[in-house]
Amino acid sequence: MTLSLKHNLTSAYLDAAHKLSPKKARRRIVAYVESYDDIAFWRALLSEFENEERYFQVMLPSATSLAKGKKMVLMNTLNTAELGRSLIACVDSDYDFLLQGATRVSHQINKNPYIFQTYGYAIENFQCFAESLHEVCVQATLNDRSLLDFPEFMRRYSQIVYPLFLWNVWFYRRHDTHTFPMYDFNACVRLQEINLRRPYRALEVMQKSVSAKLSELQVRFPHYIDPVEQLGVELERLGLTPDNTYLYMQGHHIMDCVVLKILIPVCTLLRREREQEIKRLAEHDKQFRNELTGYENSQVNVSVMLKKNSGYRNLYLYQWLKEDIREFLEKEQTGYNSRR
Repeated sequence: MTLSLKHNLTSAYLDAAHKLSPKKARRRIVAYVESYDDIAFWRALLSEFENEERYFQVMLPSATSLAKGKKMVLMNTLNTAELGRSLIACVDSDYDFLLQGATRVSHQINKNPYIFQTYGYAIENFQCFAESLHEVCVQATLNDRSLLDFPEFMRRYSQIVYPLFLWNVWFYRRHDTHTFPMYDFNACVRLQEINLRRPYRALEVMQKSVSAKLSELQVRFPHYIDPVEQLGVELERLGLTPDNTYLYMQGHHIMDCVVLKILIPVCTLLRREREQEIKRLAEHDKQFRNELTGYENSQVNVSVMLKKNSGYRNLYLYQWLKEDIREFLEKEQTGYNSRR
């Protein structure tokens, strides 16, 4: 299908939807998102801005196929006049925010006021917000005992990976995705199995891998050492610090290879403690079996609970997003009133 035909289909689709709406009905603003997993996040955010005059409908980017993804969102929004009037795009930043226009896509996303980005790498980074992880464990296990200081653990994790992360972003800014690709970086900063008796041992092991790669890069590219350090100063203005690097790293990596590596053993132990408590307090076998069955039926898989986590509302990246939406709606309302 040609680009012009897709443009016409998108515009016709939106126009038809508006014609079906009563004159006094609330105005609809369509929000295109990348995938099924993104719908709930953007729905929750945008619903905070709905009122008697407007509402949002969060949709996948194509009305004519099952095609999804960031590329499809941008293609179906940047090429229609409806963008900014009754259509917005909501995407993961990936590295595009940190690249600050170094690539064509990064330039499009950072300069267009009708494309809203997560600033952190992806929605998964929000769901892995360290301050919310204890609550995830509570919801998954129904046990409120704290076994690990998650914010401190993720802070120390971030401090270790930070200098290597700068090198990774540096190469991507230079359009070099081969010398030190993201999969190579991720291989250096994944966690091995966590022993809750010595949870920080996993960070010590990872530190060796990070240090080895850092030394290799510094030997191969000594002329990049100072520019990479200067990049750190620039990225600090974008919110990246040694303490919060995990928010800007690949979201699936942080969720699957870091945070779940911590949460699974923590939740396993919390469940075991609760089961032992039930066994200790039960007066007879039947009561024990009934109570244990009730407890087991009330549990939720921790990975499912993590993906449903919404405890990131106080995260500064989320506040930035809310401010962007607020500014857009204020300008859009002014323009709408002038057109009436």
